[in-house]
Amino acid sequence: MLGFTQRCLQLKLLYIKKGIWFLAYSPEQHPIVLQIGGNNLENLAKATELANAYHYDEINFNCGCPSPKVAGHGCFGVRLMLDPKFVGEAMSVIAANTNVPVSVKCRIGVDDHDSYNELCDFIYKVSSLSPTRHFIIHSRKALLNGISPADNRRIPPLKYEYYYALLRDFPDLKFTINGGINSVVEVNAALREGAHGVMVGRAAYNFPWQTLGHVDTAIYGQPSSGLTRRVILERYQEYGDSVLGRNGNNRPNVREVAKPLLNLFYSEPGNSLWKRKADSAFQHCTTMKSFFEETLVAIPDSVLDSPIEGVPSGREDLFANVQDLLPSPYDVREQEAVYA
Repeated sequence: MLGFTQRCLQLKLLYIKKGIWFLAYSPEQHPIVLQIGGNNLENLAKATELANAYHYDEINFNCGCPSPKVAGHGCFGVRLMLDPKFVGEAMSVIAANTNVPVSVKCRIGVDDHDSYNELCDFIYKVSSLSPTRHFIIHSRKALLNGISPADNRRIPPLKYEYYYALLRDFPDLKFTINGGINSVVEVNAALREGAHGVMVGRAAYNFPWQTLGHVDTAIYGQPSSGLTRRVILERYQEYGDSVLGRNGNNRPNVREVAKPLLNLFYSEPGNSLWKRKADSAFQHCTTMKSFFEETLVAIPDSVLDSPIEGVPSGREDLFANVQDLLPSPYDVREQEAVYA
């Protein structure tokens, strides 16, 4: 699932109408998934209808965000895991308003509702009440007792054994693993244990060169191309200048187009100066060409022109003992009696 792009649209129609430009993307971004969130069936239907014109490859429903604005006052995101019947209804509404596959992204539990059986109940009910056949599993539970979203990505322990038990107990469904996977070495380790797909999130954003520089060879088996960051940025300049202001009202602007690049030189000489120059350039640059001309002087040629080197690092044994930790198989008989 590397290369699987996901956008999140918070479901207030006022925001949708003001920010509809955000739904647009370049054809090069396929496959691309739109993630929507909310707790109003009518609004979910309208948001899905709005997305149809943009031809996303999949619509994903957010049942995993622990932010207080979402799971607290908003009462959606991960809090919806406590109401699988509603999630099943929501997924049916979303599916009825699109012709592309639908999926759910969730955690493995919420607060004290964190047993494997409760997770299975959620998966079983949602898949029984809707056409949902793909779940993206963040292998941590969420804590809604006031800790920050950032802490929710590191404090609750990872339980990969829950994910692999889902593969065993729901063989007709597709599951993608997420959480704590930070390199292509760890992606391959998950795939070797049978994962259907792997989502890499923060690591790909925070350390894009280190995380993604080996993807073509390590994941997809392609020969090394000797690709450098200078070449990447030359191609990105062409792409960026082609999309600037495309959606009216000067959106997207240089800052928005350049944002995915800001960690490209993480830990390299010139990185701090590059970021300071970028902050300044955002105030007046109107093209990606001018942005790069003003900022890349901070980065030595040796950094710009060096291809990714060495063997990718990572924990090859991340899932070594996971099969020994699997919880007892889920008994669906009681659920089948209810949802027959």
